[in-house]
Amino acid sequence: MTRGGRRAGAGRPKGTGKFGEETIPVRVPKSMAHKVDGWVRSAGSSIPLFGATVRAGGPTSADDFVEDRVNLHDYVVRSPDTTFLVRVAGDSMIDAGLQEGDLLVVDRSLPATEGKMIVAAVDGDLTVKFLRRGKTGVELHPANPNYKVIHVGPEQAFEIMGVVTTVVHDV
Repeated sequence: MTRGGRRAGAGRPKGTGKFGEETIPVRVPKSMAHKVDGWVRSAGSSIPLFGATVRAGGPTSADDFVEDRVNLHDYVVRSPDTTFLVRVAGDSMIDAGLQEGDLLVVDRSLPATEGKMIVAAVDGDLTVKFLRRGKTGVELHPANPNYKVIHVGPEQAFEIMGVVTTVVHDV
């Protein structure tokens, strides 16, 4: 009985992986592996950008050509290494345009300054609110009069997860 080596029928059939085609091994520096993976995942995700604009008033004639292809990642993600996505649940920010199910693009590298919309963890629960610094300390302001301001006390576990940079929602 032989040991090791190739065995007929062993392994994953070619073209059945997540890319739908045969793959090859590539060596990259460990520190860059996540960037290469991100590039591979987004490589085929560009969508057409028409050369015409669309009016919010009266109709206008449309150009019959695609001006360019756009990868939305290039527009909504400023810093891929520090950006994450999270879905909105609830209506405490409805007056700021956030709706249930919206997708927030959040950047951890941006400074959380006065008035910014942030995602924060308060006692282990995530929330999205406007950041204010009041006389008594940090305040998290909703954009719905049915909700109260959250006054973050020194006894509470509090961490700013990042600043909201983009909101994506269904219409």
